[in-house]
Amino acid sequence: MSNPVFFTSPGSLAGMMPGQLFVLEGAEARHAVTVKRLSPGEAVDIVDGAGARMSGKVASAAPTGLEVECGALAMEDRPDVRLVLVQALAKGDRDELAIETATELGIDAVIPWQSERSIVRWKGDRAARAHAKWESTVAAAAKQARRAWIPDVRAAVDTAGLSAAVEGADLAVILHEDAVRPLRTVLEAWQGSGHDGIREVLLIVGPEGGISAREVTKLCDKGAVTALLGHHVLRSSTAGPAAVVLASDILGRWTAT
Repeated sequence: MSNPVFFTSPGSLAGMMPGQLFVLEGAEARHAVTVKRLSPGEAVDIVDGAGARMSGKVASAAPTGLEVECGALAMEDRPDVRLVLVQALAKGDRDELAIETATELGIDAVIPWQSERSIVRWKGDRAARAHAKWESTVAAAAKQARRAWIPDVRAAVDTAGLSAAVEGADLAVILHEDAVRPLRTVLEAWQGSGHDGIREVLLIVGPEGGISAREVTKLCDKGAVTALLGHHVLRSSTAGPAAVVLASDILGRWTAT
């Protein structure tokens, strides 16, 4: 069974050596002691959300600070193919459910998309609060999945902003029920086209009412392609995670090392 995970700030684990004590403070320490009830001798992982993972054992436990004796420190690499979920804003917290599940499945970043047919609107103070809530959602999901990386929550975009992101991506796939080619076919063809180095794939999911024909045209003009995820029409909260599973398998992100 994997160790429970607690987060610290990026870079704070740098230089930790076996036998050294690391003190976890703040809300994470309180959660470890008062909720998880960790006690001396128990195994635990401390991660910084940017790839560093320290495995060790609890030396002492108090709500004000959890002392952990470092057993080993490792840096977990990110996959060469980065998956980015472009999630249209959706009502009923379905967009948050989508990014939560996608985070547990290994997504590298999410982009909130204010599409033409999105009923939910991020404006003014609400935009800042909503963005912070998305950040909190992916952080909690990363912790649940015991990940060393917390996905980036990028700035919200409208369709013009998304068009720019599509233009800069290595591959941008619009999940669309009227597409002809299955997502598997699109990904396998792209994978075999001889790309090297770090690559980024955008998986674009529309809102409840679907992506408008005008938006599809704009995005495809910038290089996006449409793909069919399956025979059934999936909810906005389901399509992205389903695509992440398929893409992770096809692109070798889940290959055991």
